[in-house]
Amino acid sequence: MYGKKGRELVQEFSESEPGQLAAFNTDLVTQVLEECNSHFLHLNSLVRKMNAKTPAESSSANRPTQNDAVSNNESPDDNEPPEADRSTNTELPKDDNYHGLLIHHQSLTRNKRCLMAYVYNRAEVVRRLGWTLERVLPEEIEEKLSTSEKEYFKNHAATIQSYMSALDLDLGVDMVPPKDPYIKVRVLDDIGNVVLSDQLANLARHAILFIRRTDAEQYISQGLMEQLTS
Repeated sequence: MYGKKGRELVQEFSESEPGQLAAFNTDLVTQVLEECNSHFLHLNSLVRKMNAKTPAESSSANRPTQNDAVSNNESPDDNEPPEADRSTNTELPKDDNYHGLLIHHQSLTRNKRCLMAYVYNRAEVVRRLGWTLERVLPEEIEEKLSTSEKEYFKNHAATIQSYMSALDLDLGVDMVPPKDPYIKVRVLDDIGNVVLSDQLANLARHAILFIRRTDAEQYISQGLMEQLTS
């Protein structure tokens, strides 16, 4: 209550490794949403109670008395609003209902901000994956995403691919040209016979090959290959 669950969401994300995602916490998100609904219902109830008060009660609760003016070393006339303004004074009475309204409103706002921070920062990580994993998500990453995050990745990756196709340019390669266009890789899983940019290769498990960096990148990002540095 009062923003604690929302804080737990933000703390959970902040404790994860940079660029890494923990499993989407559906249970905690649901609890925060339920807490938001509870605050909203309390807000409506308090607003109805305050609106039910008569204008005379509201104005008498806010108007300073003569004793207040004397205690502040001010003349009573200085604190009285002009006669024409008294009928239009709509300031809410600062009673228990007023302070309760503030507490529930601030708690609701805090929870909404925590939810937005949690969803936005996860979406930023998913967006960056679209530049490195093309259209295929490894199973260990996909199982951590919510349904909406999977759809977001799919649409974002498709947009990137469409843009690169229109330009006839691969924007996912290294910005700095490598010293050698070929790299040494080890195949980690049976991929089978594939047509690469310059050859037909049998990518059998544990095979060690020299292939073009651009051909290897998609398999490396999917965890099907690893680059050997020696």
